[in-house]
Amino acid sequence: MARVFTRIGKEIDIAVKAGGPDPDNNTRLRILMQNAKAANMPKENVERAIKRAVSKDTSDYKEVVYEGYAPHGIAIVVETATDNNTRTVANVRHAFSKYGGSLGTSGSLDFMFERKCIFKINKPASFDIEEFELEMIDHGVDEIFEDEEGVINIYGSFEAYGNVQKFLEENKLDIVSGEFERIPTDTKELTEEQRADVNKILDKLEEDDDVTNVYHNIKE
Repeated sequence: MARVFTRIGKEIDIAVKAGGPDPDNNTRLRILMQNAKAANMPKENVERAIKRAVSKDTSDYKEVVYEGYAPHGIAIVVETATDNNTRTVANVRHAFSKYGGSLGTSGSLDFMFERKCIFKINKPASFDIEEFELEMIDHGVDEIFEDEEGVINIYGSFEAYGNVQKFLEENKLDIVSGEFERIPTDTKELTEEQRADVNKILDKLEEDDDVTNVYHNIKE
């Protein structure tokens, strides 16, 4: 939970510095506040993160992406939010090298992952998912489904984020969260032993406070 709060706090910092502290005029911040609520992040934590972001004394976080290979040919993409790139790249490189992987060059694995925006909304009382999907296609959405908890998941292109958010807000739909994700275009099946080898790198990366998301192409 603490790691989730830290990640959202850094994302809020970046969003505020990019678009200002007023959620009414900062669409990304508005959704991050929804994400914080969905993660049960206390309101005072969110307010502190916003105040820190407008203060000149705070760290200047940058979003940096690292790419590399784990054992057994597994591709890994690591998203970070860091105020010290030298520290972060050293930690990421160490996680790969310690457990038999290797850090690659930036952009080398872009072709293996497709960037998507993902929104989750609470299902309205009167809702036709097929009709909704037809309407959302014009806004860059390519997949909609209802999960086991009755929440509607909306997948669209990376570029569609703003259009989808605008549509959902204008139609007063109850947004639970809105995020970006990297989905592998091809996955690789591993044995339990091979998966254990890769998990050593994944676990080490997840432990790093600078790391916000880790993606891989292991077949689930």
